[in-house]
Amino acid sequence: MDHTMLAREEYIEQSYLFRTLGERMLDGVATQEALKSLGHEILATTKLPLAIDYLVSDLKLTGTIAPAMRQLNHYFTAFQTFVMTEAEDEEGRFDLRTALVILEREARYLGEGGTPEGLFLYRFECLSRNRLDYMRGLLATANDGIFNADWTAWITMVSRQVGLVDLADLIYIRSDELLRRQKGRASFHTHDATQNEEYSDTKNNAVLFGEKEGRIAWANRGKDPLYLFAALQRQLGYPVVPKPKRPQPQAESPALMSRRIDRLELRVKLLEEEAKDGIDLSQFDPKNQSSKQHPEE
Repeated sequence: MDHTMLAREEYIEQSYLFRTLGERMLDGVATQEALKSLGHEILATTKLPLAIDYLVSDLKLTGTIAPAMRQLNHYFTAFQTFVMTEAEDEEGRFDLRTALVILEREARYLGEGGTPEGLFLYRFECLSRNRLDYMRGLLATANDGIFNADWTAWITMVSRQVGLVDLADLIYIRSDELLRRQKGRASFHTHDATQNEEYSDTKNNAVLFGEKEGRIAWANRGKDPLYLFAALQRQLGYPVVPKPKRPQPQAESPALMSRRIDRLELRVKLLEEEAKDGIDLSQFDPKNQSSKQHPEE
């Protein structure tokens, strides 16, 4: 079912829920206990406390949150459910804390009056940076009340074309910038039926992006998509996408450190012997090693 937009206070409370849940999980609080506590903190005039009660009851049975969110598809969006499903996948590498940050920033953006183009680009960048499934993620994105029929059809098309056609091209051909350029060319070729026909065909397509987004897309054609995302984020003001944390090198064990120190001491000893009278190679003779290990009785 298509998800309808919620009231502003719902998004504000959702943002608080996802942010605080992530913070308490970092403090070692169990998810179930954290949700129970948050159910009393959330504004009671919103529908979120009822949703949290259902999440807690289902969490006791399944041990996960995503199935309950899927049942509450009139309240949580398909994209929110998709993100939580990917985070709770035991075989995946998508971190739950990153997922909560994504959902918290998205809810805050919608509470501040987010735009369809900003929300689409934010979600697309989330999929790209975290290497999530484009097809399922974009189909979940399209199933949202902020997007009209033209947006839904275009996002569905993008889900099939991503990887085959540059995203910058897909944005440019549905922008006011393309119309402006073609209109300018058509005015110089009023007698050219081909030019006028191309302009007419483009004009019939719904415009989804403005001139600014179209110029940015045109300037980043063929470049790394991260440059496109960075420029669009600065200009449109949608939330910064949380980047996956690089794995930190594990601390070396004392035993490994001890072996490395022994090897360093041996190297220093060999250098000292070479500087004096030369290296005594007899110490590396296997016969001498065996005689040292098995002294005569």
